[in-house]
Amino acid sequence: MASLAASDAPRRRLIWEILAMGSDSGSGWPGGFKADYERIFVNEWSPFVGAMLLVLAVISLMVSGLVWGVFGGVKFWGDWINNLIGLGPVLGIPKDLDGFLSHRMSLMNMVLVLGAFTAALLSRQFAPNLPPRLEYIWAALGGAMMGTGAALAGGCTTGGFFNPVLHSSPAGWAMWAGLLLGAALGVKLLLWTLENIEWGMNPPPRLNVSPAVRQIYPLFGLGVIVGVLLWATRWYGSGNEQLAARAVIVLAGFAIGFIMHRSRLCFARAFREPFVTAEGDMTKAVILALVIGIPIAALLFQKKVIDPYVAIPATFWIGSLLGGFLFGIGMVFAGGCASGGLWRMGEGHLKLWVAMFFFAWIGSVASALFKMFNITAIDESNVETFEMTNVGFQAYLPEMIGGWGPTLLAGGGLLLVWYVLVRYNESTEKFTLL
Repeated sequence: MASLAASDAPRRRLIWEILAMGSDSGSGWPGGFKADYERIFVNEWSPFVGAMLLVLAVISLMVSGLVWGVFGGVKFWGDWINNLIGLGPVLGIPKDLDGFLSHRMSLMNMVLVLGAFTAALLSRQFAPNLPPRLEYIWAALGGAMMGTGAALAGGCTTGGFFNPVLHSSPAGWAMWAGLLLGAALGVKLLLWTLENIEWGMNPPPRLNVSPAVRQIYPLFGLGVIVGVLLWATRWYGSGNEQLAARAVIVLAGFAIGFIMHRSRLCFARAFREPFVTAEGDMTKAVILALVIGIPIAALLFQKKVIDPYVAIPATFWIGSLLGGFLFGIGMVFAGGCASGGLWRMGEGHLKLWVAMFFFAWIGSVASALFKMFNITAIDESNVETFEMTNVGFQAYLPEMIGGWGPTLLAGGGLLLVWYVLVRYNESTEKFTLL
């Protein structure tokens, strides 16, 4: 028996070598860990995977009685800016604002940036990215238009489009139409500038990070993850109901930033890319997220887990359409939308830091002025039914068209039309402007 086992040893060794040659590690079984790490944390995720994970994170917030939003937190940062420069009293902004970690939307935005930063560290992709000088002007202009559009629409691509569509409000679809028109015009304008403006287009010297520093990026990333988990655990176990809710926000916001970076998920790309390259994967990923999310959200509303009106702006249809149009132009010049801008900030893009500053500042100014001049101020005489402004009202499809059956058919039909148009353009490039 011993001699038989000995005679089998070379054959077993040969089989092992063949299997090892067929693996992607090149260094035996320890190399498999590296290969798995590369697949998860380095190689880009499919936008479809990102979309599915994103909608699960958003639904988990809804189950907890919370709503994902971006502009509310960004506008809050702008309120702080206006108070610092002395414009707060003129605009009617309160002096005593919450802290950056106390304001729910501000906290969510900050941990979203942190999540993207962590993903960039783990993938060794974090690097300060300096744009050409002209791009700073486009960032400021784009951010200002995004702030104005979001103030008018009652939210950005998240709070004005994605959430209202998820919450079965036609306000989201009105902003969708505005975003499409704005993105198309924004692409045309940006192309004109590239053809006619030469000043400030030379890229600055690239800030290279040494390979040795990049090699230890993942260690810093793991440290951030441990810190965030400890932070959330401490808040959740504090016995304070408000802190416990914020712990959920910390985890969900961090996860959203991580997911969006890994999958390069961006609403701006979903509206812009069909007009630029005819590429439609990002658009189809957003459609997939809504296809999954709308029926789940409908179930939560019927079970009264969360009030749908908490995420429906009082801007249907004029405010949503016009705000979406302005926002669509702005996000093309800025190089990202609200959530997309945040995760790109975490990756090191200086242009998006500039864009976000103007998005916050002008968003705060525009919101205050629109309310001051009674454009988006809530009509207090009608709040017992639904909120109403001079640019629209809170529109909820189940109450408008007779229940959930017609609502789901309408939402599904619009998503199907969007998908068909995108798929048609991928094949024909009929809507591509280049």
